[in-house]
Amino acid sequence: MGVFERYLSVWVGLAIVAGVLLGSWFPPVFAHIAALEWAHVNLVVAVLIWIMIYPMMVQIDFSSIKDVGRKPKGLALTLVINWLIKPFSMAALGWLFFKVFFAGWVNPETANEYIAGMILLGVAPCTAMVFVWSQLTKGDPNYTLIQVSVNDVIMVFAFAPLTALLLGVSDITVPWETLLISVILYVLLPLLAGIATRKLLDKGNDHAKLDRLLTQLKPWSMIGLLATVVLLFGFQATTILAQPFNIVLIAIPLMIQTYGIFAIAYFAAKSLKLPHNIAAPACMIGTSNFFELAVAVAISLFGLHSGAALATVVGVLVEVPVMLSLVYFANKTRHWFTG
Repeated sequence: MGVFERYLSVWVGLAIVAGVLLGSWFPPVFAHIAALEWAHVNLVVAVLIWIMIYPMMVQIDFSSIKDVGRKPKGLALTLVINWLIKPFSMAALGWLFFKVFFAGWVNPETANEYIAGMILLGVAPCTAMVFVWSQLTKGDPNYTLIQVSVNDVIMVFAFAPLTALLLGVSDITVPWETLLISVILYVLLPLLAGIATRKLLDKGNDHAKLDRLLTQLKPWSMIGLLATVVLLFGFQATTILAQPFNIVLIAIPLMIQTYGIFAIAYFAAKSLKLPHNIAAPACMIGTSNFFELAVAVAISLFGLHSGAALATVVGVLVEVPVMLSLVYFANKTRHWFTG
């Protein structure tokens, strides 16, 4: 691991500070970039995430994907965490904190909106950044692809009814455009590009040209991550500086949820005797969120300036540093697992 990767959390911290400062100094610039979106998917952020994901897709060996079915435990763990535990634990924590612990600091209507935003995050498992966390924990790229793909298929059918159940709202309009565009941009297109690259450079199956390309692309993957962090925090700089107390209140249960879900998943993965390269990504998928979808639904249901929209945005801000800390922990505890 090079110096850049070893101190990635430091660079991310600096990127967060840079994003907030630049966003507060040059709000029109970030407002212009933020406006470059299609169906609530920011196109600049999409390109940067694409840059992050493409090298990981190149590593996928489709000849070995057929073997994934022989190891169903990792997939089962992800599905149980994502669809049977995480949405309900998020709803419970939201209620506990904003109806009990923080009830004196937040008015009931705003509290309900914060809870709704948290629920929307809990019902939307991550699609894009999981590939980054998988690579940073040396996860099996083939298995990670299958896990993400299966989750995306389930999300198409389960997102609306599960959201309606937990929000107590009967008429949930799922932004299908956002869901479809995100899956195409973050999974399908980089996957097709990875297949084409591998086919072109690895004709002799000697991996030499492929390995050289991956070495060249590796720094760009991390640069894409840092640039994404700068933009995300730059977009929300005004909100962060204007409502620091509310953001802290929302962040507390979100962080407890994230670390708690990871702990459950990691303990279960160890109990199931999963190899580390399957266990770590499985836990990351179960822990992180599909924030584009959550933000889009929050805006659609409650409005752009609602507490629900703010809660989903705080989820974005919390996710990167928290997930990096979990990546660090997963790498430090690799010896807990069999392989």
